[in-house]
Amino acid sequence: MNYKMNNFFSIVSLAAVLSACDGSSDSTSEVSQLKNSCAPESGISYVCGLVNAEDLLSVGDTGMILTSGMNGSLNGANINGHLYMVNTLDDSWEDLVGSPNFSQDFNDSVYTSCPGQLNTDNFSAHGLALKPIESAYFDLYVTSHGAREAVEIFNLDLRDGISKLTWRGCVPLDETIMHNSLAILNDGGFVTTQFMVWAEGVESAFAGEAKGSVVIWHPGSQPEAMPGSELAAPNGIVLSEDERFMYVAAFGSRELVRFDITQEPLTTDSVRLDIMLDNVRWGEPGKLLTAGGNVNGDGWSVVEIDAGTLEAKRVGGMNSTANIQGVSSALQVSSEIWVGTYSGDRIAYFTKE
Repeated sequence: MNYKMNNFFSIVSLAAVLSACDGSSDSTSEVSQLKNSCAPESGISYVCGLVNAEDLLSVGDTGMILTSGMNGSLNGANINGHLYMVNTLDDSWEDLVGSPNFSQDFNDSVYTSCPGQLNTDNFSAHGLALKPIESAYFDLYVTSHGAREAVEIFNLDLRDGISKLTWRGCVPLDETIMHNSLAILNDGGFVTTQFMVWAEGVESAFAGEAKGSVVIWHPGSQPEAMPGSELAAPNGIVLSEDERFMYVAAFGSRELVRFDITQEPLTTDSVRLDIMLDNVRWGEPGKLLTAGGNVNGDGWSVVEIDAGTLEAKRVGGMNSTANIQGVSSALQVSSEIWVGTYSGDRIAYFTKE
């Protein structure tokens, strides 16, 4: 399915400036030349070498950030998928799947529909979700493309001060649809967004024509669309702690939509933003963060939304001259906002406004 991702990136590059660093290649030698400076710009600093880090996620209270790494193409090179671990204290990072501490231990008694192990030579890490099992030990769910369309399920173990990633199984999804973000349910299931139909391409999402639902899966069942959850290119998704509310970024209509999933049919509220909002994360208590390209075409913004009132305000961003564009995620770590991109070779951070 690599051809699908190559087509995806060839299209979205029309809407974002590819950015890169100076003078070296990344740890996998997949990017032969990095073009722009990795030095800080006014108000923003970079961590370079992380390719297509579309989604960012805090790893509990460890001070670490997990990022996805989508496949596709960058600077003329074909890129395989990655999962990166970033230390926010010193900006160091490692590729978890490329590490000698990566292993596969298939639990086929739980993931009975999974056809077999993860093909590490043909995957694309997209959306991320973590569920703590104990201190510094987590379940990690990843929406992935490549050899198959699936939620890939791992254990992430940081208990010995070393990042150990173990693949455990998968839940296959509809191969005709690009699934985007996901959130883990208390019973070990998940909800994930149907961003677009592969054959229709991302143009339908930019135009607001793409329609997709939220898909829900519970252990022992099959994935199914949630009635009443259809949106224009649903993208980022998070749940409230009590699982009453589901917040979904409707990329196509530029809305953050709040579903009350305790109601039947589902009830909704929404707020419209001036960005092409992508991923959604919890920030300060009661606040959500989202990020995306400005509708006016000049750069990108990070927006904070009150989860109760849905009031929104901009808390940072850069214009189109910055060396990171195509920003797709925002994550608050202390007083800093970290951002990722679906098409580039870096992540970035700045002080929250």
